[in-house]
Amino acid sequence: MSTLVINHLILRILGRSLLEDASLNIENGQKIGLVGRNGTGKSTLLAAIAGDISIDGGEILLSNHIKIARVKQETPSGNLSLIDTVLSADQERTRLLKEAETTHDGYRLAEIHERLIAIRADSAPARAATILAGLGFNAENQQRPIADFSGGWKMRVALASALFLNPDLLLLDEPTNHLDLEASLWLQSWLDNFSGSALIVSHDRNLLNESVTAIAHLYNKKLSLTIGGYDEFIRIRNKKILQQNRNAEKIIAKRAHIQTFVDRFRAKATKARQAQARLKALETLPPLEEIIEERAIHFKFPQPLQLPPPLITLNQVKIGYDDHVVLSNLTLRIDPDDRIALLGANGNGKSTFIKFIAGRLNPMEGSIHHHIKLSVGYFAQHQIEDLNANQTPFNHIEKAFPKANPTELRAQLARFGLNAKQINTPVQSLSGGEKARLGLALVTHNNPNILLLDEPTNHLDLDTKESLIHALSSFAGAVILISHDPRLIELIADRLWLVNQGTIQPFEGDINDYRQWLNDIKHVNDSSPKNTDTITSQKLIRKERAEKRKQLQPLKNKIKAVETLIQKNSSAYQKLEVKIGIPDFYSSASAEEIKNIQIEMAEYLKHKNQAEESWLILQDELEQAEKDL
Repeated sequence: MSTLVINHLILRILGRSLLEDASLNIENGQKIGLVGRNGTGKSTLLAAIAGDISIDGGEILLSNHIKIARVKQETPSGNLSLIDTVLSADQERTRLLKEAETTHDGYRLAEIHERLIAIRADSAPARAATILAGLGFNAENQQRPIADFSGGWKMRVALASALFLNPDLLLLDEPTNHLDLEASLWLQSWLDNFSGSALIVSHDRNLLNESVTAIAHLYNKKLSLTIGGYDEFIRIRNKKILQQNRNAEKIIAKRAHIQTFVDRFRAKATKARQAQARLKALETLPPLEEIIEERAIHFKFPQPLQLPPPLITLNQVKIGYDDHVVLSNLTLRIDPDDRIALLGANGNGKSTFIKFIAGRLNPMEGSIHHHIKLSVGYFAQHQIEDLNANQTPFNHIEKAFPKANPTELRAQLARFGLNAKQINTPVQSLSGGEKARLGLALVTHNNPNILLLDEPTNHLDLDTKESLIHALSSFAGAVILISHDPRLIELIADRLWLVNQGTIQPFEGDINDYRQWLNDIKHVNDSSPKNTDTITSQKLIRKERAEKRKQLQPLKNKIKAVETLIQKNSSAYQKLEVKIGIPDFYSSASAEEIKNIQIEMAEYLKHKNQAEESWLILQDELEQAEKDL
């Protein structure tokens, strides 16, 4: 049975067509990720399903008596506590409790209590508290008024309210944008256990792989459904694109051949009939814009001057604001080839540490030493919010590069995928992703040796996130990263630092180990009194798991080396595959060149297959070793 059916939907905003003849079917319990380029209409579609805006044609059909929950963009406000704000989202429970206090009708009171039992009203406070805790609010904060919190934290409360309703259909629009890594991992776990249907707009590739059963792609004003996670969707899409490109080459060649005939013989009476027939044949060929896939945005970071290690050293540093100490006992070292991800819940001091490394804070105690030629690139979300809405990207980069000429300024913006039209568009008219790319262009104008990135992927679509990953992979300097995106951390960071209990320590292991550590800590917190014994237990668990991870590390290092080998051979093979796929390659290349490329491709494929076999063996060894531990 279907929870939601969309038939031949037409949706327009301010005269602009977003969807034309679009259809989609969501079965009961099915969780679907909705993807597509920024501005294609994903959020608008969610609003139409929720009934917040009217449609221009077609139909949206929902099951009878369906309960829908959607996180809207406006944040909750008022003086209610967080827990009461979440509880008030269940309007039926709130209404029944209020009526129970005022009614004098015994029969009605019995009906009310029967309904309250049916909707589990007595367990509602505990369920609301659990959700709030999962999204990062401790017991003390749950009792504070919502007015005390910033916009990002209020959005978490709005998300908690939607999850608390346990709806039949859950509509989520970028749910991880305002979450830290810990809350993102918790949300994935919650979605895994959610029994209702869900339509989720997200640029979080990990969530789209782990928490959905299918991907709906909004492209060219249509919706297409692919069963499986995002990686499977990409595999199938790339296969289709390759086939489409081959078809496109054939169509281009056929068009050119027909057009040549038409141009030659259109004016000749003896050939007029044939020319007209060819023109009709030309009209029946499919238009190219329908078969050529949209192009991804590519960008790259400027390469820094190579400096000897260390770039930065900290000795017994204490940092904070005014008299409030945030982090202490920091004795750390950062080298030119370091790729570090900071782990830890929001509020533990990750952003404070990055600000300190960027030179925005002075140490309260201890010392920090920078290489004399060190250049730092610091990116944070507040910088995007501080952009002048009325100025263009060119105005901003001109101010940052006072000595650069216009050609150099345009080159820096082009490096981050901003074209000639975008660089002369006021910031207020740019998308969130375009503003983020402008921010990256601004903070890297001085060819930094170290990039400090605080949630760089907010507002980036999935393809642009991939471009960021490639750009960071090619960057020759150091990186310190804060991100709620596990995939970005896994692909970029080779060191994890845990920001916890007022200090920073290396975390031995990977994201999966960290996820398990979080689960262990949650188990201790759920089962132990909240006292010093809990803290001691946490330390013991952390020490025990660190010892286990240490035993597994050599095997994990082998797996990582094999993965690098697979990637290297796969990338080399794909480059040659692209080369031989260029139109007219075989007609322009010599027989010797073609033979050499084919031999080279066979070697890359052979090495890739051998590495994949080694990976499978090592992965089995790791799984067995983890069981033994």
